[in-house]
Amino acid sequence: MGLALIVAGNGLFKPNISTMIGKLYAPGDIRRDSGFTIFYMGINLGALIAPLITATWIGAVWGLKYGFFAAGIGMILSTLFLEVAKKSLGHIGLPQKGKEGWGRFFAVGAGAIALAGVVFFLLSESAILGYLLVVIMLALVAYFIIAGVRSGDKVQLHRYIAMLILFVANACFWALFEQAGSSMNFFAREFVTPIFGSMETWQSGGFGTFQSLNPLYILLFAPLFAALWPWLEKRNINPSIPRKFALGLIQVALGFLLLVFAINNLQNAAGLVPWILLALVYLLHTTGELCLSPIGLSMVTKLAAEKETGMAMGGWFLSIAMAQYVAGIIAAIASRGSGGHGEAVAAGAGIGQYAEIYMLLFWIGLGFGIAYLVAAPIINKLMHGVK
Repeated sequence: MGLALIVAGNGLFKPNISTMIGKLYAPGDIRRDSGFTIFYMGINLGALIAPLITATWIGAVWGLKYGFFAAGIGMILSTLFLEVAKKSLGHIGLPQKGKEGWGRFFAVGAGAIALAGVVFFLLSESAILGYLLVVIMLALVAYFIIAGVRSGDKVQLHRYIAMLILFVANACFWALFEQAGSSMNFFAREFVTPIFGSMETWQSGGFGTFQSLNPLYILLFAPLFAALWPWLEKRNINPSIPRKFALGLIQVALGFLLLVFAINNLQNAAGLVPWILLALVYLLHTTGELCLSPIGLSMVTKLAAEKETGMAMGGWFLSIAMAQYVAGIIAAIASRGSGGHGEAVAAGAGIGQYAEIYMLLFWIGLGFGIAYLVAAPIINKLMHGVK
């Protein structure tokens, strides 16, 4: 039930804050992509620091319940900070005229609590959740096509079609990328040389160090990407949004190819892969993420009509939800031969299963990346000047 409440609360948070960032920039402002990249840095600063405080420090020393307590306190403090700092946003995020007051606040809160009950059921019935995600996505596709037709604006209809095509790329990317928190985590525990300490210490939790690499890389490289896009734009060589998506997909694919190479050629006598190779994989995946994720958030705010921006942002995160579901299935297949479900198997059999699945993921990512490179002119035409 705790997870269900967090899911419902996050549904109120993520689409809205991303929409607010988009509204800080005028249409056509070339700083929008860079603004979302800087915003992305803030997210990942939290992703880097929070686990170190709540889990590595408080949870490990005083117990997990105090780690969860610290996370809750952090959420309360951030809400209070936003209440104080929101004046700097001006009119962004304020309710519509005539709809001020606490009535809508409590109505939305009650709806979120009621929705948490539905989420609880879906978390318990993953098969039903998978079917429901597909149904909701199809309904969302129908919604935007109908909205585009009803608007009588051919340009807006074309932009919605382009947005939906890019949602597919987003889902593919995250289905591959999210192996970082699942199958690659299992792989690090069983088949990667320890960065520090003994193998026993490593398998007891030290392997979780890799989970801090992605936010660390983002903090290091996001400023470079934020400066890169305007620099390229001034020279008329800034890649289009579809090509940036393609670059993201190709980089995540190359990460899996590097991992397969390490499995096939760099195992030591104990059957372990050097940790530095996995760190490089996370680096490739992170640079791919910086080409796609903040750009995608910015793209949604550009392509959607203003009154439907929140719905479009929800669709963006729905495509990620579908990707997470698929990622879980992939992770289960990849880790099945490594003893992740209680089986006692030979290390060679387990690591071979990872190599086989990761090679398949390489071809999927590369295929989608090349497809979006080729289709970029068509998608750009549908976007009618949105860059």
